[in-house]
Parts: sequence; structure tokens; C-alpha cells
Amino acid sequence: MPELSRCWRPAYPLDAVTVLSPLRRGRGDPCLRHDDGGRTWVTGNTSEGPGTLVFRVCGDGTVEARAWGDGAQVLLDGLPDLLGAADDDSGFVAHHDVVARARRRLPSLRLTSTGRVWDALVPAVLEQKVTRYEAHRSWRELCRWFGAPAPGPVPEGLRIPPTPAAILSISDWQWHRAGVDLRRRSTLVAAARVAHRLEEAVALRGERGRALLRAVPGVGVWTAAEVAQRAWGDADAVSFGDFHVPSIVGYALVGRALDDEGLAEVLAPYAPQRQRVVRYLQAMGYSRPRFAPRYPVRDYRAI
Repeated sequence: MPELSRCWRPAYPLDAVTVLSPLRRGRGDPCLRHDDGGRTWVTGNTSEGPGTLVFRVCGDGTVEARAWGDGAQVLLDGLPDLLGAADDDSGFVAHHDVVARARRRLPSLRLTSTGRVWDALVPAVLEQKVTRYEAHRSWRELCRWFGAPAPGPVPEGLRIPPTPAAILSISDWQWHRAGVDLRRRSTLVAAARVAHRLEEAVALRGERGRALLRAVPGVGVWTAAEVAQRAWGDADAVSFGDFHVPSIVGYALVGRALDDEGLAEVLAPYAPQRQRVVRYLQAMGYSRPRFAPRYPVRDYRAI
């Protein structure tokens, strides 16, 4: 299998782990892995087919990358945007001291942009209304059973995310085995049937791109925002309806929990870069205080 390569040097300090953290679905994510050699492995379905990308950041800041598969060139071409080169924070003003401190402490935080809707949509739908543990488990199992092995000399277990055709091939008992309930599987099937159209959202961007995603039954404001944040680095796509985000932002900025209406009010001065504030707070490790037992983990396979 031919290997393609490129070198690229960003014009900014790069922290690849932080930039790519929104893409990683748990430590066992079979589609994104950081190894002990300082390399990062990323797989994906591109317009040209599946591909594997691996890169490392050298001491002088240069990024050395290699890629394999039909989508190798697409992944290499998209390397700068993947690592935040397309992110534009000009005009951003910190209206809270907490945000100003985060901005000073995290000068390398940039928003990733994969350029691929489908690969971001599947795990986002899996995370609807369940714990992250449940969603990540389903993601791993769907990738292992229905995602192809990643092309190239890759670490064991690295997989390509399931394609739309693979999602449409999954039977009811296989969905059940993967722990995916009827509502989420119906959303994924509906999305798979129009997946080629959904990729147009990257070119539309912003609210128009998110509106296109919401045309799929079962894809609401939260899911569309989660995809937009990753597929085109949407700096204003806040995940309204999230279980954690209103409390994280609320306690960090005003000292109390918020609902979605309160979240929108507090973040309003930051438009059109409201999601950037959320990323700063998340990267700084802010979390909602725990006053009760954790949300129970369900196993749909036992139903």
C-alpha cells in the first residue's frame, strides 16, 4: 500500500492533544489514538474513501505526517485544519475574568475542523440522552464490528468509522447487542440514507449548516452543534440541551447552575464565538459540582 507524506509547520504554538480532544471518544477510541512514541493516529471516511493519518510534532514545531488508503491525500491536505489552522479567534473579547485567565493559560487552544460530517455525526447520535460511558462503549463496538480495519502499518485495533452503507446493514439484534436503543438507531439509519447530502453542511457552515443537519429526523440542536464543532470548527455552535454544559458555564462564570435560557443569556456577549468560551472552560477542567449520585449507567443489551 503506497504511503504519502507531508511536513507542515504551524504559525502558532501547537498542543495537538488539546486541539483534538473533542474528537476522541474515550480512551479506547478505535479511530483516534495517541501512542507512547508521541504520535497521533486518526482514521476517517473521506470523499475519496477510507484513510489513516499519523503525525508527530517535532521539537522545532514542524508536524511530520504520513497517510495510507484511498483517502490518504485528503487527510494530508486537511492536516492544517485538523490541527486548528482554519480557526479564527480575531475579535474575541473575554467578558469574564475566568475566560481571560483561561485564554492566557491556553494560548495553544484552537478549534479543530475535520471537514467530515458523517464521522462526527455517528458518535454524536450515540451520545444522545445516555452517559458517555454507554455511548463510548457502543461506538467501540460498532467500529469493531462494522468499521473496516484501518489501512497502512497501523497499531492493532485501529478501525475506520462505519460507513453509511455499513450502518444500513445492521440488523435489529446487532443494534441491541451494541447497546443502541430504537430511537438512536432510527436516527442513524435516517442520516445514513442522506449522508452524501449532509456533507454539504461543511460548505454552508454556521446556522445554515446546522439547519441542514437538523433536517434529519432525530437530529436536534444539540446533535447539530456537536457535529458542527468538529466538522467545521464552528466557534458559535453551543450544545444547548447538554446535561453538563449549562452547569459548567454557570458555576464558572456566575457561580450557579443555569438552564438553557440562562446559558444563552450569559454567553450572548460572546456571539459569534460562544462555543469558544465553552471550550476554554472545558480545557481548564471546570466541571459541574456533584451533589448527588452519578447518573446511572444503563445497558440496553440487558433489556
